[in-house]
Amino acid sequence: MGTKKFLLGVVLALVAACSSDPIVVGGACKNAGKTEECVDKAICSNDKGGTYCRATCTDQAQCSATESCNGVTGSSTKSCQPK
Repeated sequence: MGTKKFLLGVVLALVAACSSDPIVVGGACKNAGKTEECVDKAICSNDKGGTYCRATCTDQAQCSATESCNGVTGSSTKSCQPK
């Protein structure tokens, strides 16, 4: 009986790890230039010494006063990155 509980725990852990929700804007991500990890209208951007999901933009007007619409490494997309 103990082995079955252990195996069930392993299976549940694997399912939880594989079915993660998209990362919100500001959350850490792994693959700069990719959109798959982040919520809609966001891209994984390299800034502030790491990689974070940032809102996409085409011009400065789409970003807040504390952000700049800059290019993202590995992509032709721009994102609102902290100044």
